[in-house]
Amino acid sequence: MLLGSLTGPFTLECFPRDGHMNYRKLGRTGFNVSEVGHGLWGMSGWSGSEDRQSLESLQLSVDLGCDFFDTAWAYGEGHSDELVGRILKQNSGKRLFVASKIPPKNRRWPASPKDAYSEVFPRDHVLEYSDKIRKAIGVDRIDLLQFHVWEDAWTDEPEFRSTVEHLKKQKVVDSFGLSLNRWEPANGLRAIRTGLVDAVQVIYNIFDQAPEDELFPLCRELNIGVIARVPLDEGSLGGKMTLETKFPPNDWRATYFGPENLPRTLERVDRLKAILPAGMTLPEMAFRFILSNPDVGTTIPGMRKPEHVRQNLAYSDAGPLSQGLIQELRKHRWDRKPKKWAD
Repeated sequence: MLLGSLTGPFTLECFPRDGHMNYRKLGRTGFNVSEVGHGLWGMSGWSGSEDRQSLESLQLSVDLGCDFFDTAWAYGEGHSDELVGRILKQNSGKRLFVASKIPPKNRRWPASPKDAYSEVFPRDHVLEYSDKIRKAIGVDRIDLLQFHVWEDAWTDEPEFRSTVEHLKKQKVVDSFGLSLNRWEPANGLRAIRTGLVDAVQVIYNIFDQAPEDELFPLCRELNIGVIARVPLDEGSLGGKMTLETKFPPNDWRATYFGPENLPRTLERVDRLKAILPAGMTLPEMAFRFILSNPDVGTTIPGMRKPEHVRQNLAYSDAGPLSQGLIQELRKHRWDRKPKKWAD
């Protein structure tokens, strides 16, 4: 991607296709990816997911120009990997990119400095799950394999380097990345500097602007791909939640939007609604805020329903927000520290 800043002229290396979707280089991976990708967590980790609808939505994404799909073994113990694998088979003539993630062996989210690297990503565990993921997706080589959690204290572990180098040398993966902990965008800077990391996945949205401080400048300097996850703050920036919103107990959002977080979040959402430009929806403003930043390679909303696919992918065609609105949205930054209910 071309370098730039939100205070200067907005320029991107875009590859328009069919007038619907723009494409960006995902850092040094060299992948030309749709700037709106498709996240699969909601297809296995949230209530209401159903395979027929999930596959319909995934195929619609492909038809509308999306070529980047983000999944993880932990999303249904390989189920989401299998779903995207079916989409690859149905579209064998198209170049689609798949990113997946190795689960931590101790199954603890997020990572903690108290966890030893050997308890989280030992070599045999990483190799075992990389093979499981390849089999589930139906590929010999994974486009982008990520560690699902990260703690920068592990950076100097010799096994970290030897394992990643082995994955690349044996062509198990094309590129390697890290999924950074919620609200800890700087907890990965040391690992990025090792030269082992090709892309990072981080929470970035109107509320969570902290990646702009240190992470994005370093990624820009070293040509590291940036995947912006949680573009709608797990749904609050969709603008439809109320104080009466409830989720089933088996839905992760039931914990996230509990009594400590939901009221505070809705107060901030209401402030955003008050500054919405005429004719613009809150989700549109949220997506276009992210896409206005040239440091972002792609953003990966979860989209289980076809109508969400049509809506979200269309934002790529709308272009960046005005500099005036971006500066106004800077005031809505919300710096938070990790909480147990947000794991």
